[in-house]
Amino acid sequence: MFCAFLAGLLTIGVAVLMPGGENRNGKSASLEKLSALTAGPGESAQDAASPPPRDSLPVEVPNPRLAIVVGGCGYDPTGDAEWLKFPEKITMAVIPFGPSSRRLPRAAHERGFGVLIHAPMEPEGPVSDRTGDFRFLRGMSGEEMDALLGRMIEENAWASGVSNHMGSAFTSDPESMARFASLLKSRGLFFLDSVTTSRSVAVQAALQAGIRVIRRDVFLDTGIRPEEMRLRWKKALSIAKEKGKAVLVCNGRRESLRAILDLVPDLETEGIRAVTLDELFIKGRSL
Repeated sequence: MFCAFLAGLLTIGVAVLMPGGENRNGKSASLEKLSALTAGPGESAQDAASPPPRDSLPVEVPNPRLAIVVGGCGYDPTGDAEWLKFPEKITMAVIPFGPSSRRLPRAAHERGFGVLIHAPMEPEGPVSDRTGDFRFLRGMSGEEMDALLGRMIEENAWASGVSNHMGSAFTSDPESMARFASLLKSRGLFFLDSVTTSRSVAVQAALQAGIRVIRRDVFLDTGIRPEEMRLRWKKALSIAKEKGKAVLVCNGRRESLRAILDLVPDLETEGIRAVTLDELFIKGRSL
């Protein structure tokens, strides 16, 4: 009997001291017992010894971001100069071939602002403005579009993307937009759909061409009452907080500048950061 007792002690000692004394999960028997002792009510030893699943760890969410796009720049040098003093980041969409269309993009870039080519496109009905000679039209060949876009880029080399000025007819035409999106891809430019018509196919065409694209969420028009303007501004902030980002488009008139300057303090109050349109494409960063 004494010999059997010694044999039992020897067996236990070997089991504890052997390097291979681990279970299937790679834990020693003594660690298993320790885990069982430290496990809280309702949890198993494995739960207590294992780290929490990655999904349960706190995730840092970036601050809501708002891109303010100022459209129609390039034709009012005095007003354009005032926008360059804007206290937050903005993106200036410059219509080509205007009095300040060549100087403004570089000045905006040096201020840390975003720059777009605000390309005139064919509207549904007749529109009389100074862009009649350089609009993208339905029925244009790829060569004609490329030549016109090349002229615009030559004047505005600081642009990282293109937005549409007017264009309710052009952006709703699948063939024209497919051709145009293909040209943007060859030039390394993204597209902002100003959404001048609910029938726009610009986003679909851009995605099929494999280029970055974004739609404006809210448009601030100087022709509306101050109360309506504030409601639209609040809508843009709500979208930014709900989705993490929003695009607000306004025209470059001085009335727009004065109105938005009064509203800008809301950004800090609501914890929303003003960014350029380029920065809005960056995922997973708080800019």
